[in-house]
Amino acid sequence: MHLMVINSFQIIAQLLVLVHGNFIIKPVPQRLEGNEYTQSNSRSESQIEIVNEWKYLDFEYPTFVARQNAIKNGDFVPKNNLPLGIDVHRNRLFITTPRWKDGVPASLGTIPFPIQESSPPIRPYPNWEHHGNPNNPDCLKLISVYRTAIDKCHRIWLIDSGIVNATIGLNQICPPKIVVFDLNTDQLLVRYNFPKTQVKEDSLHSNIVVNIGNTCEDAHAVVSDVWRFGLIVYSLSKNRSWRITNYNFYPNPVASDFSVYGLNFQWLDGVFGMSISYNYQILQRVLYFHPMASFKEFMVSLDLLLNESLWQTNNQENAKYFFSIGDRGHNGQSSTTGISRNGVMFYTQVHKDNIGCWDTAKPYIRANLGMLVDLDDASSKIQFPNDLKVDNEEQQSVWIMSNRLPIFLYSQLEYGEINFRILKADVNKIVKNSICHPIISDNNSTKSAIVLIDEGQCY
Repeated sequence: MHLMVINSFQIIAQLLVLVHGNFIIKPVPQRLEGNEYTQSNSRSESQIEIVNEWKYLDFEYPTFVARQNAIKNGDFVPKNNLPLGIDVHRNRLFITTPRWKDGVPASLGTIPFPIQESSPPIRPYPNWEHHGNPNNPDCLKLISVYRTAIDKCHRIWLIDSGIVNATIGLNQICPPKIVVFDLNTDQLLVRYNFPKTQVKEDSLHSNIVVNIGNTCEDAHAVVSDVWRFGLIVYSLSKNRSWRITNYNFYPNPVASDFSVYGLNFQWLDGVFGMSISYNYQILQRVLYFHPMASFKEFMVSLDLLLNESLWQTNNQENAKYFFSIGDRGHNGQSSTTGISRNGVMFYTQVHKDNIGCWDTAKPYIRANLGMLVDLDDASSKIQFPNDLKVDNEEQQSVWIMSNRLPIFLYSQLEYGEINFRILKADVNKIVKNSICHPIISDNNSTKSAIVLIDEGQCY
């Protein structure tokens, strides 16, 4: 970043952004102290708290004998289990454990909160009977749940990929499906298999977000197909779904190269991170999204996605309504995101073992993107932040699942040390001293600067 400061009494601020060799001029207020440009410390005074941590996962079996038998016959292989998704509802934390490898006895479970022990066994949700055996698959049961979404109507929505042993070769033993449970009763509400026409060869459905309209029945789920670059939108009231494609769902080959923990690998993962929020600039709800193999963030009107009739014909007519809002810079790959009620987006930074943030009321430029964990503290607490959620509690928290996934996939975890962590932080406290703190009112000390930032160089 190159900085030129003009007279602090001047009242016009301009941001010069170099894009494709051209300068684009936009007005952006910046804070000056005297003649020096300063940005609030993007680190938070409130440290992220470790909630739970494990060297390896265990499950809560009915009896000790049942557990031993499961280990003996290969139904439970502790080293083959990895926590992926995290979610929160009242006094329970929900953890997904996809069937990456053999020996995963259940792919969704709960642990109590507040915590009773630091490394508790996982209790299959809602019970053992709802989890299928991949060697003798019953597609009415849960096969391989990747992530979840909890709505304000106290329901948990699951995306079950139906795929086992994805680390070896895709084995689609059941159709991908959405499953919904009532969290007050733990009773099954919905089981919806995606139509064959909406599932491509080698599709992998790995993330889900939910939008609630005026009533709990007016609900839509949006599911990402990370390997075949599409979105599936499901309407609860219609019990029907439709597939959406767009070129912005595709991975960027430049961003597909990952180098972490001494490992180098390539992930051509497309549309992945998603979050829904009201955008006050265009006065409607939008879906923010990005591919995993990308440095950019994108946006599209939610009304566009929810209008089934628009997607029954040529999708290209709607392509222009999907657009990039900015980029996070080199090594800015992110998996998942979440937005709090005060409009702050939190997102994982998998290459940096950190959590980023952005106040959605501000332009999506790197000067407005914060990092919330001190660099000296990040690597000791977070190692590959794979999932992130903002809960629905009155006092909201952001929750992170750290799981060392690349080591699990391409090397060997050391089971004598901590491999998996759940972490949390109070939403308001963690952004208090960061650039992501929401704008409440203009500050008289806000003056002007001309800032030259090399943005738009990451695609």
